Formats: sequence, structure tokens, C-alpha cells
Amino acid sequence: MEDSSAQRRFKAVQRHLTSTNTDRCSQLDYNHTTGCFVQSQGYSVRLPEKLQTGKWNVYRSARSPLTLVDRFPDHPEIGTLHDNFIYAVENYPDYKYLGTRVRVDGTVGGYKWMTYGEVSAARKEIGSGLLFHGLQKGVRIGLYLINRPEWLIVDHACSAYSYISVPLYDTLGPDAVKYVVNHAEIEAIFCIPQTLNTLLSFISEIPSVHLIVVVGGKDEHLPSLPSTSGVKLISYLQLQSQGCSSPQPFCPPKPEDIATICYTSGTTGTPKGVVLTHGNLISNVAGFSLMVQFYPSDIYMSYLPLAHIYERANQIVSVYYGVAVGFYQGDNLKLMDDLAVLKPTIFPSVPRLYNRIYSGITNAVKASGTLREKLFTAAYNSKKQAIVSGQTPSKMWDRLVFNKIRERLGGRVRFMGSGASPLSPDVMDFLKVCFGCQVMEGYGMTETSCIISAIDKGDNLSGHVGSPNPACEIKLVDVPEMNYTSEDQPHPRGEICVRGPIVFQGYYKNEVQTREVIDGDGWLHTGDIGLWLPGGRLKIIDRKKNIFKLAQGEYVAPEKIENVYAKCKFVLQCFIYGDSFNSCLVAIVAVDPDVLKDWAASQGIKVQMLL
Repeated sequence: MEDSSAQRRFKAVQRHLTSTNTDRCSQLDYNHTTGCFVQSQGYSVRLPEKLQTGKWNVYRSARSPLTLVDRFPDHPEIGTLHDNFIYAVENYPDYKYLGTRVRVDGTVGGYKWMTYGEVSAARKEIGSGLLFHGLQKGVRIGLYLINRPEWLIVDHACSAYSYISVPLYDTLGPDAVKYVVNHAEIEAIFCIPQTLNTLLSFISEIPSVHLIVVVGGKDEHLPSLPSTSGVKLISYLQLQSQGCSSPQPFCPPKPEDIATICYTSGTTGTPKGVVLTHGNLISNVAGFSLMVQFYPSDIYMSYLPLAHIYERANQIVSVYYGVAVGFYQGDNLKLMDDLAVLKPTIFPSVPRLYNRIYSGITNAVKASGTLREKLFTAAYNSKKQAIVSGQTPSKMWDRLVFNKIRERLGGRVRFMGSGASPLSPDVMDFLKVCFGCQVMEGYGMTETSCIISAIDKGDNLSGHVGSPNPACEIKLVDVPEMNYTSEDQPHPRGEICVRGPIVFQGYYKNEVQTREVIDGDGWLHTGDIGLWLPGGRLKIIDRKKNIFKLAQGEYVAPEKIENVYAKCKFVLQCFIYGDSFNSCLVAIVAVDPDVLKDWAASQGIKVQMLL
């Protein structure tokens, strides 16, 4: 007799409560034979790269010092994204999975949800529909749409039927999209009506494409294409109906099979296709699972671009834990309204948004009057001191001050993540105090399937990016031309290099650039400069390539200057440029319109004068 849905829920929760994953201490605590091979640094351990050299320069997570994680410790049978989703469907079939506020007619209401079981059925219909149109295993499928349930359903279908998904950035512009489609030889593209117009503008220049599926469009409203184009144009609902009428068995991938090709933004040239296997992605998320604990009761807000590896990895780990994922409307200006309705418990973001939250709250405090400002300062300093010293802050300050601030993100957030660029220590501390939850800053890149390192739970020191992901090892390599060496005091410094199962397979059709970043020993050279802080914490301090010389011979690291200007409340973004033919720098600054309008009003200046 099958378990009832209530019994399945109870068993799923019980598994998480009794899992040994909640607090894995270092294996060094009980493995007494490792002393001569490993030196403990606290959150990390240090090992010799080669025993014959005697140089102890490789760091690994203290959670897994002797082996690099490549599978979920509690579920080693999960080796692919398909396996991961099958596991979720078997354990959380009736749990909420994908939610959206946007209705079919374009109106907005409360969140409506698809369960894991319903998404499982939909991905089979989509995958079967692709087979119905003759798409064979291993072909590239383009995803040219913003975050919405269909994005993930199609991605799950790709995993189930061994297709390779290729995200297309809608912000890259038509030329970059056309380049990626041709370079990856994409055969089918999922888009929305808005991006369909872009595709049609160069449809004759992308000969590999045979099928375009429009999400959110109706067949009767789709334009007709000439038969000579060789392209079928259908709606998502029609494809789903075709797959429902002609169901096909799964064609599961192997861990070594390519899961996705993620093209980088190409700021210094044409986009590069980062080839990631199922094993790469599972390894990264499995390592991350030793550092966090999510639950089926958690709700995740999805608004960061799914075309980026940061959001992609977050989605994979959410599936593993049975988390519910709610999507924003697609408009960043309405994100706060979406948060108020969804009330997420997990909120990932980037420093740019966190900086705006920081500025918005501090400016509001300053404008609230002397008495309220003093109350906020007293509450902030008291709670911060308690957090730094490892004590439990008084609940009084939350009732008086911080609960109102928590409501800005829905009032239930218990975990905040930050990635993509460095988060200021001041802002990190501010988030911990005001929102009263775990704030984890991580460091990673597309070429490492996302996370390289992340701050450990309970580590209250700010200004670093934590210890290594248990799925990789890190070393610093000397950069003598920038005076960074492993012998530097008080902290070793150098270029951050990464090795392990999370490292990508190479750049698609580009062996030359692949060899430039991966050396003969398998180390990926990130181009970032780091140093090791006490406790085995990694800190990013510079960028190897982002440095240039002015006409007078002075070397300039523009990111350092940009970060200084970014602290000004009026500055939204800042770009610094210089070259060897000129003796001074040029800055392009984008101001924050909201802050500028408030300032103008305080000065008696009409806002219309600024437009």
C-alpha cells in the first residue's frame, strides 16, 4: 500500500531532521593518521601540493580534507541533474515547487503553484514534444526568456532527454545572441513574444535553428514564416500538447555528459562558451550542501538571471532540498511588491541591490529625526556587538526597530546569499544586524560551476569570502610583476587557482583560450588575486588582468577606485578607464535617481529641472 501524501511529507521532514548533514565536523577530529599530511587552519586545512617539494600551499575545506566531494554524501546515487530532479519528485511530489503571480491574460494576483509532481509531468511532455519534432540526443536547446516556470521546466526536460541547454542573455543585444546561436549550433529556441521579434530580425542568419517555441504566445497570434526558411514556429502549449499525445521514455544522461554551455558576457571580445557537465554541477552543489541546510518548508525568490551560473546553481540545490521557488513578475521595479506577497525565507542577491537596501535604510533613518536616529544607532551597535562576540542579541531591539526593516523583504527571510562581486564589510554587518539572519557571501565563477568558496555558518568575521567549497582545492600562485607572493607577510598572496571536479571542461570550440586558463596539472587560473587570512579564510584583494599603466608609468587598478566612488550614496554605478597614452583617468558615473531626487527636494530644486 502506497504512503499517503501526509506520510510522505512526514518522512521527508524526518530525513532532514535526522540527517548527519546538519553539522559535519572536520574529519581531522577523529582521523588521527592525517597529522603528517594535513595542517589544520580552522575553516580550512593546508596540504602539500607535491610531497617531494615540501611546499604546503594547497587549501581544502576542513569539512572534507582528504577527499574532494563529487556527490551528495547522503545520496551518492545522484550523479546528474536528471537524478537530482527524480530524487525530488520521489520525495516531495505534492510539495509546492514553481510559483508565479502572472496570469495567462497578463494580470497579476497571488502566487499560484505547480507541485514537483506536476512539473515532472510537464517536463516529460516538453521533452517528448522535442523528440516529436526530430531533435536527437545531444543537440543544443536555446533558452531566450527571463525567469519563469517554463525556463526550469524546459531545463529539466533537457536533462531528462540528454539535450544541452544554452541560456541566451536578453541583455546582450541581437549581435551577441546571433553569435551564440551560430557558435553553439542551436537547433531549437524557447523564447517569449518580445524576444521572438529579435530572432525574426536575423532568422535567415541562423541556419542551424529548425524550431522556435514561443512561451506565452498563442498559435493564432504567431507570425507565419515562409516554408523556405526551414523553421517551424509553434507555441509552448502546442509543443506540450504534441508531447502529451506522443509520450517518449527518458534518455538519461551520464555524469560526464554535457549539461549546459553557458556563454560569458564577452566584455573583452566575443562571448566564450563554458562547457559544464552534469558531474561538474552536481559536484559543486554537493559541496555547497555541506555548508548550508535548506528545507521543503523554505521559499526561494527567483529574480536573478537564470542565464547566470549563480542563479542556476541555486536552483539545483533548491531542487535537492525540495524548496518552493517563487518568480518575480519580470520587472525589477516591482520586486519589493513581489517579496511582500511571496514572503520568502531564502533571498539571494548581489551587492548592487544590497547596497541600495543599505542606502535606502540609512537615508530613511537620517531623515526620521534625531530621537529615532539615536534609537536606531543604539539598537544597531548593541546588536552588532552581540553578533560579533557570538552572543544572542536582545529580542527587544527587533521589536523596537528591526522587525519593521525585515518586513521590506517579506518578514520571513532566514538566509541571505551574496555573490557576483565583493560585498562591503559594512553592508554585510548591516544586513546581519537589520535582518537577523545568516548572511553568506560566496566567491565563484562560471568556469567552476559556481561556488569556489563561501563563508561558514558561525563565522562572524566580515570582509572575506570564506573557506573552500568541499568540492575543490585552492592554491595561490606568485604574481611577481604585481609583487604578490606566497612568502608575503603577514598573509600569503597570489593568483587564486582552483582544481577539482567543479572545474569546467573547456571553452566550446576554443582550445587556445582553454589552455590559457587551465594548466598541465589541472589548475584553473582565475585571474583574481587573493590572500589567506587566519583560520583559512580567503580574501579577494585585486584582479590580475584588470590593471593598466598611465602615460607617466603609474599602474592603476580601476576596480579599487570604482569601489571607493561606489560608497557615495549618489553613485549607482561607476566605470573607470585609462590607457598608456594619457596621464589621467576618465570616470563614467550613473547616479541613483531616487537619492538625487530626494537631495534635490531638500535643496528646494524642482525635480523637473534634472530631467
